Order: sequence, then structure tokens, then C-alpha cells
Amino acid sequence: MGKDFSRLDALLEEFANNSVPGCTCSIMQGDELIYEGAAGYADIASGKKTNGHSMFRQASTTKLFTYAILGMLYEEGKFLFSDPVGKYLPEWSETKKFIRKPDGTIDIVPTEKPLNIHDAVCMMCGLPYCMGPVANTSTPTLAAMSERIAKLLEKGTPALRDEVRVMADVPVMFEPGTHWYYGFGSEITGALVETLTDKPLREVFVERVIDPLELKDTDTFIRPENKDRVVTNYRKYPDGKLEPAADIFDKSMYPENTPVGARPNLITSSTDFAIFMQMLANGGTYKGRKLLGAGTVEMLHENQLNEAQMQDFTNDYLAGYGYGFGFRTLLTHKFGHNGHLGCFGWTGGSGIWVEADPVDKFSIAYMHNMMPNEELYHHHRVRSVAYGCML
Repeated sequence: MGKDFSRLDALLEEFANNSVPGCTCSIMQGDELIYEGAAGYADIASGKKTNGHSMFRQASTTKLFTYAILGMLYEEGKFLFSDPVGKYLPEWSETKKFIRKPDGTIDIVPTEKPLNIHDAVCMMCGLPYCMGPVANTSTPTLAAMSERIAKLLEKGTPALRDEVRVMADVPVMFEPGTHWYYGFGSEITGALVETLTDKPLREVFVERVIDPLELKDTDTFIRPENKDRVVTNYRKYPDGKLEPAADIFDKSMYPENTPVGARPNLITSSTDFAIFMQMLANGGTYKGRKLLGAGTVEMLHENQLNEAQMQDFTNDYLAGYGYGFGFRTLLTHKFGHNGHLGCFGWTGGSGIWVEADPVDKFSIAYMHNMMPNEELYHHHRVRSVAYGCML
């Protein structure tokens, strides 16, 4: 008997009628697409509806491609997670940190150990995100990063490798490996992949993931051949009004004015991302083609946080999860999650939520096109309904 997804259909329609411009959701199991739902608008002004080919800006879920590829390179013996980052990115050979002295003043001292690849990949490097100048910086580290990125952006869209290079002498917020702090570790990881493959990261995405999985609605650039599938992002105001909002990444998503080596930001459909997550749910294999070993996939989503670091990671949205090599992973049902322990995935800024179930071998990808994305409201409801349909 087939599964009944009527409740998920109803939820998507409710969202589109009341809270988001448009949304899609896709579910894979085994190697088969078993659900593809869409509701609302890809573009309100033109009346264009969302569908299974609608391409959404991924933002932070882009990094899941990076981490999966890093797992492939690990299997090829290219590096060890205990290796210092400076072994591959020489400018990172010496790391310093800010410390607050007893009299309240700030000092800069060398870190007790070199920043290693594990620290960077698991968001334990002590560097926040800084994609542009920040007016009111919360830490000396962010202030120093803001100064450097401002100078770099004066020259145009920078290459990822240049972004990572200019941040190398910024003192970090804490001793590497002691705390979890979401941020620049993903850029360092991307630069490591580029160095290990001697290719721009966006080219590695194509060679290692997009082409092997035959992802037809996935790209790192907005091009003439796909722009009609790329959804409009909207900003939602407190009164509920929606207005088109230029995504902060859009200026670096057109090939005519963006260096190939710039940080890639994925645009993809929920079905294509579900295929990627399904490969992971299957233990690294899709339609008979092995991209990763099953043990490597388990390694990528195994919780890496100790008790103290879990305090850095916990909030209402992340409750019940730990954090691995770029993927959060479900550790307990205590806070409300009706999937299996070990389900893993991540979230993207304008409304993306993806998760894979390694027990019953299925994957779910949900996407909408709104900022702020109201992720706690939407994603947890999709999660509870989708898992209710599947399990």
C-alpha cells in the first residue's frame, strides 16, 4: 500500500495561503521519488507557481556539498582531520587568539595548539561569519574580520581562496576546539577542498556531485537557461507584507561578473537536493553508483560536540540535535522529533530544510522563498508531518 501524503499536501497549501510566498517538498526512498509537492508562487507579480523544477537559493545548505566532497577526499587519503590547517593553507600556520585579562583589557596571544581540520569543519575554529562589513561588531574578532572583508570587497567579488587568506592573521575568539561557533569554518573547509583538488570549489561541485547524481535543476550560477526556474526571494515585514528582496548572494551568482573562484552558492530544487540527501541516506550510493563509503557517511553526521559545546549549540530550533562534520544529527526525541535517532541534515537561510533518515533510508527536502524564514514555525511542522507520513 502506498503512503498517504494528503496531510503534507494540506500543510504546504496552508503555508502558501497564510505565511510564505511559495514552497515545495520532495521525499525520496531507496532510489525513487515518492512525493513531490508544491504550493504558492515562485514569483507573485507574474503569477508563476512553484513546481518540482523551481530552483531555490540554498545559502547555508550549500556547505553540505562541500562536506560530502571532503569525505570523498578523506577516503582518497588526501588529509587527516588531525592535520593542521596550515599544512595545506600555509598562511594559517600560526594562529592567535584574543583573551580578556583580569583588568578587562584585551590581549592577543598564540593559541595553545594549531588550528586543525577538525576544528574548522566542526565549527570549532572561533571565527564567526563575516561576508561583508559589520557596523556594530560584537567581538574584537568580528571587528578585525569586518575590516579585512571591507578592503577585499573594494576590488569586487573576491575569490574564496582570497577570503580565507585575508582572515588568516585574525585572532580567533577562543582556543580552537574548545567551543562551537557557527561561522567561517565552512570557508576554510571550502579552501581546503580547492587546495586538495587544485580546482575552484564550484567546479568540484559539478564533477563530484552534480554530474554524478545527474542533478538537472542545480547550479552555482544564475544563467539564461535556468533563470526562469529560479524563484524570487521575498522579505516579510511584521505586518505580513511581502516584497521582493534581492538576495545578498545574487550579485555573486552571475557568471559574467563573478570569478570562477568565488565562493559558490547553490541554487537547486527540492527534488535535486532530496536526491543528494538520499545518496547519503543510502550510505553513499545512488542508483548503483558509489560516491562515499557507508562508514564515511556515518562519520560525517556523528555528533562531535562534548557537553560544554552542546551548550553553545542548543536553542529551540536545534533542540535534540548534535553537530557532526557539517551535519546536525538527532540525538534524542526529548524535545519533539518523530523520526529515528540519527536523522541528519541542515538548514538554509531563506527557508530550506533537508534531512535524511539512515534507518529507513529516505530523505526529505523542503524549500520556501522568504526572509526572515520563520524556520521554527515552518520546518518543525514539515518535519512532524513528513515523518508522520513516512513512519
